Amino acid sequence: MSPSKKDNMLYVGIDLGTSRSVVSASNGNRKWVESYVGWPKDFVAKKMLGKRVLFGAEALEHRLSLDLSRPLQNGVLKEGTERDEAAVRELIDHLIELAGAGPDDEICVAVGVPAEALKVNKIAIRNAVSEHAEKLMVVSEPFSVAYRLGTLDNAMIIDIGAGTVDFCIMHGTVPLEEDQRSLLFAGDYIDEQLLHLLSERYPQADFSLNMVRRFKEKHGFVGEPKRRIKVEAPVEGKFTQFDITEEMRKACERPMPAIVETAIDLVASFDPEFQESVRKNIIVAGGGSQLSGLDTYLAAAMKEFEPCNFTCIDDPLYAGADGALELATDMPEEFLEKL
Repeated sequence: MSPSKKDNMLYVGIDLGTSRSVVSASNGNRKWVESYVGWPKDFVAKKMLGKRVLFGAEALEHRLSLDLSRPLQNGVLKEGTERDEAAVRELIDHLIELAGAGPDDEICVAVGVPAEALKVNKIAIRNAVSEHAEKLMVVSEPFSVAYRLGTLDNAMIIDIGAGTVDFCIMHGTVPLEEDQRSLLFAGDYIDEQLLHLLSERYPQADFSLNMVRRFKEKHGFVGEPKRRIKVEAPVEGKFTQFDITEEMRKACERPMPAIVETAIDLVASFDPEFQESVRKNIIVAGGGSQLSGLDTYLAAAMKEFEPCNFTCIDDPLYAGADGALELATDMPEEFLEKL
């Protein structure tokens, strides 16, 4: 790459998430948006909203006036219908716009996606990014988190997102397919379980999926509760208080056996001389890493495999995008796809 090209190259890292999508750029811009795209349903909605398309919280706020799409499902970009493909393009367009590229900037983008969805997603991502960028790299989300943390050798990343839980063992090289796993029992699954449990216990109350998702993000925990969790929900239009402590614990703990089993299986498949080193350095990332008591719970669940050390990262929202940005900046030319 020539010096002039390098001077005006904007490096962009994107973490495409089922629930939230994040962008981090070399010009210092760091933004996030909930992964929703919505188009006005008719001319009245378009006149009222004054926009061709809405994103994130604004789209959710006006969802009754919109054809609303969540472009990522189970960690995979939806493809098949024109609307699904348009939603993917619109979301990536919006993220690159948030990066704040100048008119003369050339753009190099690294996009993080769930560990086992690289092949499925790459064509849709390439199609969406090609209108904006000169160079592209698609990486697994746990790898980008590991790169951001500098945890590149003898470590495991467990990235608990909304659509998938992604596992990746790092051993000082770019991880291979056999170093990675994905589960579908993730944040969305917890939300669905919580909604079912609450509807079963309190049939008179009106709970929605968005409501219980907010409950989980604010109060989610595993293990012994530190306090009772009380929330409000409407009953025949009147807001009433409910204790949801036990339901919250049951819902949040339901994916845990599968997470523990997959972690054990992945470590057991690794070089036996380094398995103990990996168990001592397990990093939990993603929105699910913020469940209260998670590190203690997982360590207890893997007690028979001691020593095990779990660390939940401090900045789960931006870690993937920041890592993708560092990868875009550091990566040799031969690893970048020219668009």
